[in-house]
Amino acid sequence: MNKKINKPPIFWQNAKKALSKKDKKLSKLIESYPHDFLFSKSDPFFTLARSIVGQQISVKAAQSVWDRLEIKVKKIKPAIILKTHSSTLKSVGLSRQKVKYLKNLANAFIEKKIKMNLWSKMSDEEIVQDLIQIKGIGRWTAEMFLIFNLCRADIFPLDDIGMIKGLCKLYDIAYPSERKTIIDIGEKWKPYRSVATWYLWRSLDPIPVEF
Repeated sequence: MNKKINKPPIFWQNAKKALSKKDKKLSKLIESYPHDFLFSKSDPFFTLARSIVGQQISVKAAQSVWDRLEIKVKKIKPAIILKTHSSTLKSVGLSRQKVKYLKNLANAFIEKKIKMNLWSKMSDEEIVQDLIQIKGIGRWTAEMFLIFNLCRADIFPLDDIGMIKGLCKLYDIAYPSERKTIIDIGEKWKPYRSVATWYLWRSLDPIPVEF
């Protein structure tokens, strides 16, 4: 079997050019990572499950827990997560709450409680509303899904700590910055705020962020 070759979203190169033209500070950051890019894992359940694991912990800690989870359950699939005992899931470092959230997510996929077949025709906000009906999926998790799975180009996760830290570092302003300041800076990155956000994350972590 041939190994899958990861490719950037179709808008990636245009986004880099547009952002570099609009923002000199961001342009230098983009130039620092010429060969890195966002790519989709394509499996919606995988992305959402990984987002739940990553809630409110560092990228490094989330990766560690995720690696142990993959070793323990072998495949991250709804039916497998649902049938795996809660104590087994907790043994990899998941909190009781996150175990419950993963079970809720698996159940939603199995019972088709979300409109997955309609996502390609739905707006960003419509997809957010579809996803947050699942207990354990909040706006941040839904936004991570829009960026990392559906590769939507203009998502700006205002509650993401990494994005805020990266922005403050780039602009040399005190962390945490006022929300209005962040929103105002993000305005000039439209319609490619997902790409700008990705580079802000990249500036903080030694490996590209994945979900």
